[in-house]
Amino acid sequence: MNWKRYERASDLNGALTLLDRAEGTGRVIAGGTDLVLQLGQRQKSAELLVDVTGIDELRGLCASGAWIRIGAAVTHREAAASGLLREEAAVLAEGCGMVGSPQIRNIATLMGNVITAQPAADAAVPLTALGAELRVVSAAGERWVPLEEAYRGVGESAIDATREVATEIRFRRPGAGAKTRFFRLARRKALALPVLNGAVCLWRDGDAGRIREARIALGPVAARPFRARQAEACLTSDRITAALLEEAARLAAGEATPRTSLIRGSEEYRRAMIRLYLTRTLWEMLDIG
Repeated sequence: MNWKRYERASDLNGALTLLDRAEGTGRVIAGGTDLVLQLGQRQKSAELLVDVTGIDELRGLCASGAWIRIGAAVTHREAAASGLLREEAAVLAEGCGMVGSPQIRNIATLMGNVITAQPAADAAVPLTALGAELRVVSAAGERWVPLEEAYRGVGESAIDATREVATEIRFRRPGAGAKTRFFRLARRKALALPVLNGAVCLWRDGDAGRIREARIALGPVAARPFRARQAEACLTSDRITAALLEEAARLAAGEATPRTSLIRGSEEYRRAMIRLYLTRTLWEMLDIG
């Protein structure tokens, strides 16, 4: 394989020290379900792999005040089974439950799903709709990065895994009045790349028959998980009707930028699927029909 040394860090300072000594030739590894393949295929290289899965502070998934916090070593299986997420952010639990196979979900981490920077990642799309951000730590200090800013392009992360450790994902608790939903279109139910996936978060305005706030994230219809902001604005512009939901779905299909793909289908087909799946999801969430 395309690395020479493997070190298991016992704490965050130890991981940062190992990376600093490697002077850019080290790389953080957690689940490794993507990275090991990339190293084997020489898409990436590393003199040193720094395993962070033994760091206790990276293992938590909890509510903390107004936030839900997810450590970088939390796996998709743990997130999919989390009672907290199923109750308060079901869209994320649903997305995590769609990732790969049970064997993959047992070891792959949510943070890895983000750091690999694929626009259709089944955890990253719901996290985008939830307004998540990442805590990133290096020898120079720490910073919080909005998830939408964690992408430089397809497969290109804004987080430098040779010098930085992304330690935590957090997002605000949606609240009791929120509804969330994940949808996915693929050639088969498991072990297939999505033709389309999406996450919707809605907050209704009491009994006023309106949507107070809407967030819609879609993938892979751009170089990163895509927020359909025209559609979101449409949903909050008027009272809830079937026509309003259909117009929002039409706008989402228009503002997305899918490309024709041998794997995922033509641009026209993918736009049609955005419109179909989003309309269906909104109707189900708002009991229209």
